[in-house]
Amino acid sequence: MTSLFDPLTLRGATARNRVWLAPMCQYSVASRDGVPTDWHLVHLGARATGGFGLVMTEAAAVAPEGRISPQDVGIWNDDQARAWERITAFVRSQGAVAAVQLAHAGRKAATTEPWHGRTAVAERDGGWTPVAPSPLPYRDLTAPTGMTDADIDDAVRSFADAAARAVAAGFDVVEVHAAHGYLLHEFLSPLTNRRTDEYGGSFANRVRLLVRVVDAVRQSVPDRTPVLVRLSATDWVEGGWTPEETVELSAVLAGHGVDLFDLSSGGNDPRQQIPVQPGYQVPFAAAVRAKSGVPTAAVGLITEPRQAQRILDDGSADAVLLGRAALRESAWPLRAAYELRVPAPDAPYPVQYRQGEYRAG
Repeated sequence: MTSLFDPLTLRGATARNRVWLAPMCQYSVASRDGVPTDWHLVHLGARATGGFGLVMTEAAAVAPEGRISPQDVGIWNDDQARAWERITAFVRSQGAVAAVQLAHAGRKAATTEPWHGRTAVAERDGGWTPVAPSPLPYRDLTAPTGMTDADIDDAVRSFADAAARAVAAGFDVVEVHAAHGYLLHEFLSPLTNRRTDEYGGSFANRVRLLVRVVDAVRQSVPDRTPVLVRLSATDWVEGGWTPEETVELSAVLAGHGVDLFDLSSGGNDPRQQIPVQPGYQVPFAAAVRAKSGVPTAAVGLITEPRQAQRILDDGSADAVLLGRAALRESAWPLRAAYELRVPAPDAPYPVQYRQGEYRAG
């Protein structure tokens, strides 16, 4: 069996293969209460029946003000957790690992859905004033309020409480979202962190909040629960967060119980110039894997089965996360298994779909 379809065990969770669903925001909570809906059940459930080894939610806000849009899902209260239970139960029943991404949008909060232009939502329309390490707005969005020490402590507690709530709701894996210009990434980058206290300035100060959050999450979940961290490896802007700092940070976090790094990039500064091409972020996963000794997952224009296989073959990563390709093709792993000549009985088909197996000729 080819390595793309080998299982991967992280602590007490074993993914049946190395093809994982990336977190992708759906902006589909019409009630604006953060409670996941039938859309989320079908979206995530379809990828579980489609053969993905790990199925990760979109960014689930750890606090109301941490939502990117009013239509985001959350996991800051028990009503939301109860709604997640039926989704995790179905995902797990199909043989996939259920993972949640815990997130806080920071200064990029309170916006409209992307198909409405990603503009600021006024308070009269259900918006709010975002918070951030420093009062620097993103583009023409609402200017954030700089966080106090009490605000920072609240954020740490929110991540920890959300992690505990997620495990109780049936999630096997939790991921801390520290990428794409959201709150934790904002603290990491000198472009968005202009603080002069213990959370700003030096590398050690800028990473302090993320280390605190990882420690709090690790302590809030059972030892069997893997903790993942998603990082933007670079801001793609001069003077911003760098790949070298990402590698250094990964070595730090390796000593704080992180079980896998999920490497993306960008999102923190609209001036970014990203050289997009197939697999353009894979070298970041390879560098972090080599330095930290911790497994990594690669993302970014991974669209073809043989491409995904090569990433594992050359040791760049231990798993691949598919985003847009998974939106286009919910059963991508089943096609990949066929193209990589995995025998149909060993491919991750639900029994109900066996009649639709790919066959030669």
